[in-house]
Amino acid sequence: MDDLEAGAGDPEELSVRPYTITQGRTAPSRDDLTLITLVTTVEPAVGRAASRGLQPEHLSIIRQCEGSAAVAEVAAELNLPVSVTKILIDDLVARGQVTTRAPIAMAAGNESDMSLLRAVRDGLRRL
Repeated sequence: MDDLEAGAGDPEELSVRPYTITQGRTAPSRDDLTLITLVTTVEPAVGRAASRGLQPEHLSIIRQCEGSAAVAEVAAELNLPVSVTKILIDDLVARGQVTTRAPIAMAAGNESDMSLLRAVRDGLRRL
C-alpha cells in the first residue's frame, strides 16, 4: 500500500520529497542517461565514511546495482520518477561509486538480422 492509499500524507507533502533528495536540482549534469542505460556498482559502500552525504535512496541504488540494473528498473524499485533517479545516479557517478554504460547493441549490419526484418515486414504487408 503506498502513502496515498494509506492516507499517510497529502499529495503536496509527497511532491516535496523528490525536491529535497535532489537538493532542488531538476536535471542531471549528464545527458547520456536513458531508460535503458545500465548502472553498475563499482565498490559497495562500506562504513560511515563511504555513505557520508548520501541519501537513503543513494544507498539503495548502490545495493540494487551490484549486479547491474537499467535506470528504469532502479526508478521502479525506488518508486521515484525517472528524472529524480537520474539525478541520484549522476551523484553516484560523480562520487565514483557507480558506472554507467549503454546496453550492448545487437551486431549492426548482420545480414541475417536484415533478412529476418525483411521477412517480418513482408509478412505484415500481406496481412
